[in-house]
Amino acid sequence: MSDFKRLLCYGDNLQVLRDHVRDESVDLIYLDPPFNSKRLFNVFLDAEAQATAFDDTWTWNDETERDLALIVGKGQTALYELLAAFKSVEGERGMAPYCVMMAARILELRRVLKPTGSVYLHCDPTASHYLKTVMDVVFRRDNFRNEVIWKRTFAHGRAKRWGPVHDCILYYSKSVDCVWNRTVEAYGKSYLDRFYNKHDDKGTYRVVTLDGPGRRGGSSGALWRGVDPSVSGRHWEVPPDRSLPPWFEHPPGYSLMNVQDRLDVLDEAGLIYWPPKGTKPHYKKYLLDGAGNPLQDIISDIPPLSKKDKERLEYPTQKPSRLLERIISASSNPGDLVLDPFCGCGTAIEAAENLGRRWIGIDITHIAVGLVEKRLEDGFPGLKWETLGIPKDLAVARDLAERDKYQFQYWACSLVRAHPVDAEHTKGADRGIDGVRLFNDENPKAKLKKIIVAVKGGANVNPSMVRDLRGTVERDKAAMGLFVTLTPPTKAMAAEAAGAGHYVPPEASRSTDPIPRIQILTVEDLLKGIRPNLPPDFTQGGGTFKKNRTVTESPKPTGLLWRGTEGARHMTRPRRETLWTDKTHPETVSPTRPPELAKRQDANVSRSGNVACPNGTPEWAGTWDGNRLVWFTAIRLDLSVDMRISAR
Repeated sequence: MSDFKRLLCYGDNLQVLRDHVRDESVDLIYLDPPFNSKRLFNVFLDAEAQATAFDDTWTWNDETERDLALIVGKGQTALYELLAAFKSVEGERGMAPYCVMMAARILELRRVLKPTGSVYLHCDPTASHYLKTVMDVVFRRDNFRNEVIWKRTFAHGRAKRWGPVHDCILYYSKSVDCVWNRTVEAYGKSYLDRFYNKHDDKGTYRVVTLDGPGRRGGSSGALWRGVDPSVSGRHWEVPPDRSLPPWFEHPPGYSLMNVQDRLDVLDEAGLIYWPPKGTKPHYKKYLLDGAGNPLQDIISDIPPLSKKDKERLEYPTQKPSRLLERIISASSNPGDLVLDPFCGCGTAIEAAENLGRRWIGIDITHIAVGLVEKRLEDGFPGLKWETLGIPKDLAVARDLAERDKYQFQYWACSLVRAHPVDAEHTKGADRGIDGVRLFNDENPKAKLKKIIVAVKGGANVNPSMVRDLRGTVERDKAAMGLFVTLTPPTKAMAAEAAGAGHYVPPEASRSTDPIPRIQILTVEDLLKGIRPNLPPDFTQGGGTFKKNRTVTESPKPTGLLWRGTEGARHMTRPRRETLWTDKTHPETVSPTRPPELAKRQDANVSRSGNVACPNGTPEWAGTWDGNRLVWFTAIRLDLSVDMRISAR
């Protein structure tokens, strides 16, 4: 593949890199691979349901032999000898098979990286020293830039050892000409209060020394304004141009002046601080926009994700977006191509998109790819990207079902925006659940309801399978059930589904259309874009990805007229709703009440204003503050009527 802006791939990253990423086309690589922790990592959906994200246990097998043969075939003698040594020491169940897997992929990553590119390998202390030796061989030791330490968790106790609280990020470049953007950590308030505590008409500043250690000959060690730095074993150290404020104007020939003349120029510009007591001058270092400490190789100002963080997705090993944004900002420029070959839940992809970079994300599980797609849809409405490896037609879907039953189930669940459930690692037995979709059709704070998904990829389906789904829905007190099948259903199956009746939404979101409680959907129809008939959802698809949705085509007040238009919350049929407007942005309508309006719901309408429909029906109520509509409740939303607001 030649040029593209956004690419999401399902499959083995080794094969995807070979088939679709050309030589020296990538500007920055970030990879957060498994660490050989010998653990099973799950995505948690609720108290009982979870799905396997990846199994971080490695043993020597046919794939290991294949990867090792590829390394030999590329003439990588030194790398082969290193891996053979690992196998000799560790055996076939230790770090050796893991390092072989990583080495084959690191070779491909070097191939696709530009000469000006960089790679960041995120790992933990159990694997970092092994991976560093592999990186030294592949990228050469003199291209090692840093071992960055990120404090990934808070302090905790461990028996008979220091508490492990950090991850390692190995930073390598392909050459000495790598991209590097000077990036800073913002100063904290305590730092500013302590050091930047002086002010004048040019701004806030701190005082720093004008001299450096050691005596020097020439003008840097000579007398200036009666002060001799050599007396204390020091010399004059004129501030570099990058430290001078932007309003400073260099006089002609400034760079050719001796030290004393340049100090005179700085003094005349008001950049020299003379203390009230004493004679030793200092330099005024002004606080500039974007000022901060240059990046250091210990990152302690970006905390791990907590349960309260909005970006938290309950995905194992998820990293905070700020960490990825810092890495991407430091080692790439807008428009550059960022690659994450183990993209997981897509934090690096989201960070790259936020920073205006192109990106490629690859993962070997449909769970991860589905999570990334949902994250992109929620975070960047209308965004378009290419997808590779995901079935686009029925033939490919059948092939996936025959090759890997569980990956087919994971993919099929993604078609109905459900989270796949791995029966092997779910509490208890199989329980007849392949996927779960959570929703809330009452109010933003109500308890989530459950839709159970059953997936059948075989050639034979029958009514008893639908009957089993009905029983599972009743047993788990779920709201609905979706039966996804690769083989078209029979009439008897359709009759069995119809016999389950209908789901009745609560009064707050009552729809005029009946919603079948059990719905049968074929893979063929889903591939054509046909979707299940579901209740309205305050969480927009399960509550996993939270987004503050505002309306760009909402009713706008004109004088005392509030006209309903067909853009309001994108609603296409009447329903009971409570909509709120923001005081500062009256044109924005949101189903979530802003905090500052929390006490306005019980306001006396007669004191501030009222809302009346032209037909006189009492189906609208609201508050008008004399200037704008503050809130209103629509018991029935009829988008064809005008609401006239009369202030009293």
